[in-house]
Amino acid sequence: MSETDPKTRLLEAAKPHVPFDGWSETTLRLAAEETGIDRALVDAVCPRGAVDLALAYHEAGDAAMVAALEQADLGAMRFRDRVAFAVRTRLDLVEDRELVRRGMTLFALPQYAGDGTRALWRTADRIWTALGDTSQDINWYTKRATLSGVYSSTVLYWLGDESEGREATWAFLDRRIDDVMQFEKVKGRVTGSRLFEGFMNGPGRVFEHIRAPGAPRPGYPGHWGGTRR
Repeated sequence: MSETDPKTRLLEAAKPHVPFDGWSETTLRLAAEETGIDRALVDAVCPRGAVDLALAYHEAGDAAMVAALEQADLGAMRFRDRVAFAVRTRLDLVEDRELVRRGMTLFALPQYAGDGTRALWRTADRIWTALGDTSQDINWYTKRATLSGVYSSTVLYWLGDESEGREATWAFLDRRIDDVMQFEKVKGRVTGSRLFEGFMNGPGRVFEHIRAPGAPRPGYPGHWGGTRR
């Protein structure tokens, strides 16, 4: 979105109000008044109201993270450190934790839970894509699902962390990634076994029904560390 884009202007005007009024219609109305944007145009760029602003805020954070990762020397890091760096970069770019806290409150509502889940999945997908993921099997799904869990739990910890430099959060993130790496080792030992092959030819075919447009078709999973540089 450009600086002259109406949604960008609304979003910037809304941010100071979110800590007090949340991602609400009150916030949207105040942002419209301050920017002088006609209500008809507000409805055009935010047809679902304030939730569209909350999603735009999340999208802007993802875009900033991707830009930062493109400039980073990821090749000098161990693979698990690249994942940690990406998550940390995403959170370091947040200017006000209250904006995220209010967003989580909004997406906890039943009518917006699906939007929150999709936003979380897209963040995980963008991280893997930025790290050079080339999965073409069921691992495409498991990587994003696992990272979604790591990211969401880290955000919850980060929201309540008052340690200097958020060091407690980064230690928590490291522990979560270590747990995932241990799981990947176990998964690697069963991949290719007759039991696993039977699962993939039977119950595992359920993944065919959740395949997103453009996503790879399920096959045998690899590992987190199997992503190419």
